[in-house]
Parts: sequence; structure tokens; C-alpha cells
Amino acid sequence: MIGRRWHGRIPLAKEEDYLDLMREHALPDYRSTPGNLGAWVLHRRDGAVVHVETFTLWEDEAAVRRFTGEDMARAQYYDFDGLFLLEMEPEVVHFDVID
Repeated sequence: MIGRRWHGRIPLAKEEDYLDLMREHALPDYRSTPGNLGAWVLHRRDGAVVHVETFTLWEDEAAVRRFTGEDMARAQYYDFDGLFLLEMEPEVVHFDVID
């Protein structure tokens, strides 16, 4: 099993709108990909910035690539991300998961 973690930062004033979009678009997208075992959005406030992380679980690398394409390490962004994120981090982190 593979865990995939992405991190982004948004202004506090945009928190509610961004999290709504993640709930409505990103989570269903992850969860509808064959081989996805779960998807969550984590968030925490840090002054005027909100750190957002997605954590997804996948059956194997082939399942991750069904979502990402060949380059698993490349971050995937939605059309709305550029309106919210303070920067577009280019890569994500993967973990082997013991269950």
C-alpha cells in the first residue's frame, strides 16, 4: 500500500472556499480513481496562513499512476488551485504503508 501526501498553503481569508472546493471536487476525484483506498484533507491554521495537506492511500504504484500519470512525484493541481495557493509545490511525498 502507498500513502501519498501533498502540501499547500492558502491565505486564512480563503480557507472556507478552498476547503469547500476540495470537498466537492478533489476528494471525489481521488476516491473515484480505481485503486484508491481513501482520501482525506488535513488543514491547520498558522497565523494568517492555512496549511492544507491531502493524504491518500493507494493499492500500489500502478494505482497512483492511474491518478498522476507516469510521474508519480509530480504534484497534481486543479484549475481552482491557482486562485488560492500561495505557491505551487512541484512534488509530493510517497510512503510505504504497513497495514
